[in-house]
Amino acid sequence: MSHDIVADALNMIRNAKKANKEVVKVKIISNLLIEVLKIMKQEGAIKKYKIDSKEKTLEITIGDLTECKAIKPRFSCDKSQIEKYRRRYLPARNLGIVILSTNKGLMTHKEAQEEQIGGCLVAYFY
Repeated sequence: MSHDIVADALNMIRNAKKANKEVVKVKIISNLLIEVLKIMKQEGAIKKYKIDSKEKTLEITIGDLTECKAIKPRFSCDKSQIEKYRRRYLPARNLGIVILSTNKGLMTHKEAQEEQIGGCLVAYFY
């Protein structure tokens, strides 16, 4: 395993989805991963996640999800470049979410465009 916790967790979710599994157990937690999962839950990509702080694991129930990947390297983009990266990573115009790390925290590409701020690309899913 690499040291990118978000990429490892998203790979585990994608592999579980391909194997037709409902629940995934992730053994490493980070605050960034939890914020990514919050956004995925808001958008319906995962149904729920449960944090077990004693064992330091996450239990994720997969929802309506086709693909999820981390973006590497984590490109920096200003507000005018968000559309370019959205077209690169997402399959259709109104399908999917790109997650950006901004100075106001993690947010979707739609929220970043509304607030007219750029950031660092973290992941995408649809």
